[in-house]
Amino acid sequence: MRNSRRGAVDPFIVMDVMEAARAAEEAGRHVIHMEVGQPATPAPGAARDALARAMSGGDALGYTVALGLPALRARIARMYGEWYNVDLDPARVVVTPGSSGAFILAFTALFDTGDRVGIGAPGYPSYRQILKALDLQPVMLETAAKNRYQPVPSDLQGQDLQGLMVASPANPSGTMLGRDALGDLMGACADSGAAFISDEIYHGIEYEAKAVTALEISDECYVINSFSKYFSMTGWRVGWMVVPEDHVRIIERIAQNMFICPPHASQVAALAAMDCEDELQGNLSVYAENRRLMLEGLPKAGFDRIAPPDGAFYVYADVSHITDDSRAFAAEILEKAGVAVTPGLDFDEGRGAGTLRFSYARSTADINEGMARLARFMAERRVG
Repeated sequence: MRNSRRGAVDPFIVMDVMEAARAAEEAGRHVIHMEVGQPATPAPGAARDALARAMSGGDALGYTVALGLPALRARIARMYGEWYNVDLDPARVVVTPGSSGAFILAFTALFDTGDRVGIGAPGYPSYRQILKALDLQPVMLETAAKNRYQPVPSDLQGQDLQGLMVASPANPSGTMLGRDALGDLMGACADSGAAFISDEIYHGIEYEAKAVTALEISDECYVINSFSKYFSMTGWRVGWMVVPEDHVRIIERIAQNMFICPPHASQVAALAAMDCEDELQGNLSVYAENRRLMLEGLPKAGFDRIAPPDGAFYVYADVSHITDDSRAFAAEILEKAGVAVTPGLDFDEGRGAGTLRFSYARSTADINEGMARLARFMAERRVG
């Protein structure tokens, strides 16, 4: 049977690393997981309780309207007032099947076949793969370490972009764009007529400063977020997007046909999760301690070329002085140290052979053990 060229997307390498780690565990080894960007904590207790009540009460949990439960849309809008002092009309909020569903909706609504969409490299790999699958052209903007792996307006010059997607905090670097830097990028897009999309799925996981939402600067943008990270609901597949008022009906028509609606059960749980601040802040305190251990332990082990993360739960390390094959190096670390890490090839096709991503979303005990294993591994490697 024939295949479409749109299906010729690259594999997500971190998933291959997860499978190798699973196989090692099945063979009896104890693996420290620093490869996956997934909180080790479950969905908040009140979220699970809310869904249990809905199910025990005989709720059919059938289709919702395409844009999501009105109560959830209203609660998300209220959060923008609580977190950012932004007065947001709930009608502009669209609940989606995870942030991945939001990317598909945004790219479909904003771009035509062949349009060029800028993405900072290193960056989340699924951006470019979804764009390719939609017959759009991802344009990788090679960001600089001096700019903390975030794009700047000069990176856009001469690129003829119809859109730009940024992430703050970013995956894999964890770095953030301040208000001025974000505003400069949004202004450059407005001047050139390019659409601006802000991926904010790691908002809430910040350490020394609050992340800035693009909605603080302009309503003429798409903002994408998710319950996966701060709210610890990765497998529930529920996210949201905020779009300009005149785009709501466009998104609604596409969502009706592509997804019908987001998962009803997940929406029930997500609504309850938004009022679990104490539990969620407790998770954040664990990430903060893990970050401290990483920033102290990685340089001691020999991974000293890093941009300290402002948010999320990753450290991105330049290891080009150690290896020119990060995939083989990650496999060696898994085999000899029992630590699963992600090669940078997922995030940067050009320079990823010389980078690794370390996730600290696990327990503090795991991070302590992982740091000790990495230190031993690197010491033995130097001697060998």
